[in-house]
Formats: sequence, structure tokens, C-alpha cells
Amino acid sequence: MSEKKPLQRILVLVSACAFLGSTGYGLFGMFSSAFQQPTDATTTEAASVDQQLAAQEQGYELVLEREPENQTALEGLVETRLEMKDTKGAIAPLEKLVELNPQQEEYKARLVELKQQVGKVSEGEEESDR
Repeated sequence: MSEKKPLQRILVLVSACAFLGSTGYGLFGMFSSAFQQPTDATTTEAASVDQQLAAQEQGYELVLEREPENQTALEGLVETRLEMKDTKGAIAPLEKLVELNPQQEEYKARLVELKQQVGKVSEGEEESDR
């Protein structure tokens, strides 16, 4: 019986060391990764948003190839291009919406607004070229 007690003590000691070692290793890994330089999340998010917008734009364009008068796709394309800061690109589908819905004053007003914005941008580019 006395032989078992030292053996048990050794096993308990080895088990305790293994447990503490694995716990310590896990905690070390967790804390060391917390102290590393953080990645630039805003750049990653912006790239992700740009990719999503480009995919949406392509999807709307594909729908419009099959159904050129699909108003939902036209509206989506206008909104997507505006989110992408592509004001010039938003004008053509908006003109199509105005053509399909001449009674919609909202479309007409938005088209005038976008054309004014593009005009101001073009004037600014011409002045900087001089």
C-alpha cells in the first residue's frame, strides 16, 4: 500500500503540471494576440463594401440585359451607383426611369439634381486644367 502513495503523488503532480501548462499556454496565446498590432479594419471593411456594391451593380446590369425596362433593377442600379459615388453612371438608368414614368416628379427632380452635380464637377475639372 505504501508503494501506491508515491506513485499516486507523482501522477497527481504530472497531471497538475500538464493542466497548468496547457492553461498557461492558452492564456499566453490569447494575450499575445491581443497585444499585436491591430489590422486596419476600416480598410478591410471599405474594400468589402466596395466589392459588395460592385457585385450589386453587376447583378442589376445582368437583369437589365434581359429586362431593359425592369424598374426595380433600374432603381437599384441608380442607388448602387450613387453609393459608389458614380454620379455620371447613375444618370443613364435614371433617365430611363423618367422615360418609363413621366408622371413621377421625384425621378425628374433627382435627374436634374444629378445633372447639376455632374455639371459642377465638370466645371471644376475644366478650371483646374487651365
